[in-house]
Amino acid sequence: MSAAAIQHAFSTGGATVLPADRASVLFDGIFSSPRLQHPEGIAVGPDGWIWVGSENGQILRIAPDGSAIEEVASTGGFLLGLAFDGDRALFACDSRHSAVFRLDLADRSLKRFTAPGIQVPNYAVVDRARGRLYVSDTRAPSDPGPSIWSYDLDSGVGAVWHGGPFDHANGMALSPEGDALFLCETFARRVTRIVIKAEGSAGAATTFSDDLPGLPDGLAFDDFGALFVSCYEPSRVLRVAPGGGGAEIYVEDATAHVLAHPTNIAFDGARMFTANLGRWHVTKIETDTSGTPLWRRSAIATD
Repeated sequence: MSAAAIQHAFSTGGATVLPADRASVLFDGIFSSPRLQHPEGIAVGPDGWIWVGSENGQILRIAPDGSAIEEVASTGGFLLGLAFDGDRALFACDSRHSAVFRLDLADRSLKRFTAPGIQVPNYAVVDRARGRLYVSDTRAPSDPGPSIWSYDLDSGVGAVWHGGPFDHANGMALSPEGDALFLCETFARRVTRIVIKAEGSAGAATTFSDDLPGLPDGLAFDDFGALFVSCYEPSRVLRVAPGGGGAEIYVEDATAHVLAHPTNIAFDGARMFTANLGRWHVTKIETDTSGTPLWRRSAIATD
């Protein structure tokens, strides 16, 4: 579907909710070895596998067809968001250690990347063009405050990038143009857009979509500029038209079994994958659009 068609559908109220049967379980890890335990972070890797993090700090990868699972490394903590820096590294947010870890994809060595300071690193976004890693700080549920940090991709030196205050800063996404950072404010039920100035500092923060029909947790853009928002409660994925405004319910599961409190989401072409904090599996959604992982978009842009 073209960007114009998506915008027309939203402006006329004619957008169609994706049938629930377009969502299915890609991999059920309740009895697997290693087990997949309440995953929150998810990302499609340069190897084509789906990478997830578990509640006990395991970094796992799942075959594209769901036929296998492998443990790559472990922090021993509790993993939240994952972000690839091309084929160089994977960044993993760990709430137990209040730190972001860096996994070298060449030798699979895992090291703490950030110094103490950030409270609850929730989600990371790689900005390869500026050599920065943005990390949301969830803080306590009732403690809005400085909520986005920025770190140098090479040295790990960082500081607060935007002081907020944001209400439970959660998932993020870099705009397709690379000129703005989008943030879920979970308990405010909104998505906020933050300008990235030419020199890399944070600019104005404005509301992109609010009064969302759910608690937003994860974000992902498709190739046409629409923003997809996964909701932890109820179990659904929303879609916001390019340019912002109201959200439609794209797909949902009233039973919370196939979509079971989805947190982070990731595109790989026409397939979208969701982590499900409420259960032990990864969900595959056959969409009516297509999306490109951020690390791949960055590689294409620099070719």
